[in-house]
Amino acid sequence: MGVVLALDDFGTGYSSFSYLRQFRAGKLKIDRSFVRDLVSDRDDAAIVAVIIALGRTLRMRVVAEGVENEAQMAFLREHGCDEIQGYYFSKPVPAACAAEMLLSVPPVPLVPAFDQESAS
Repeated sequence: MGVVLALDDFGTGYSSFSYLRQFRAGKLKIDRSFVRDLVSDRDDAAIVAVIIALGRTLRMRVVAEGVENEAQMAFLREHGCDEIQGYYFSKPVPAACAAEMLLSVPPVPLVPAFDQESAS
């Protein structure tokens, strides 16, 4: 059907590792409370890195919420985060403007593309 479940705000509130077994979710969303200080707080950085690794191991996409600056973006790119949400890209916009905005900006790859020629 094309429906993908996402475990939102993973690591906070009622989220639990048991949900990873209980639901066939396709995405883990890292709560902004971990992303906010990941550059200055070793514990937040470790938690974010582990959630990304966990998602990859479970073949889930990982989304970071609340990305606001280049340093956060660089950390997430370095650790292989799949998707990014936050003011780093744009403040919220009306739905009518969203499609036009998305079409006018080239996509930014989070993880460098695999170059098959250089791997041979």
